[in-house]
Amino acid sequence: MAELATIARPYSEALFQAAKGQASGDAEWVSELALIAEQPQLQQFAENPKVTHEQVFALIAEVAKSKLSERAQHFLRTVIDNNRLSALPEIARQFHALVNAQQGLSDAMIQSAFPLEGDALGQVQAVLEKRFGRKLNVSVDVQPELIGGIRVVVGDEVLDTSVKARLEQMKVALTA
Repeated sequence: MAELATIARPYSEALFQAAKGQASGDAEWVSELALIAEQPQLQQFAENPKVTHEQVFALIAEVAKSKLSERAQHFLRTVIDNNRLSALPEIARQFHALVNAQQGLSDAMIQSAFPLEGDALGQVQAVLEKRFGRKLNVSVDVQPELIGGIRVVVGDEVLDTSVKARLEQMKVALTA
């Protein structure tokens, strides 16, 4: 996996430098291309020696929901011509990390036993931003096995206030 990150780094950094002040706008099409590129059928198609790079480009451009800008087209052609289509999801991840760092944001994954929406999500986000000391891009993943509470992952930091975690702590304390 480290090899894929090493391959992706120059592409993500070059795209970030080329985007200058428009990096947040480019994040949308980068994410879309990454979602398309990680499809197994596309990977199989692209790896076929009878398929040209132009055919791969045309297929991706056709599947993309939005019309690709000139920068997006050049970027995609460069990735395809260098046989780095499989690295595109990692390139997108690293690009988003650069954009977030520029904006002072961090991605936060909130795992909750129940759906969080509207005001409840806003309140949780405000508390978490204060707790972690930075603005957060939150996304919610419902995991009923947590029983109650939430588990938050921000980068390499984890805040687990779920009932499941508390039960595990009690189990360890009782068996020690």
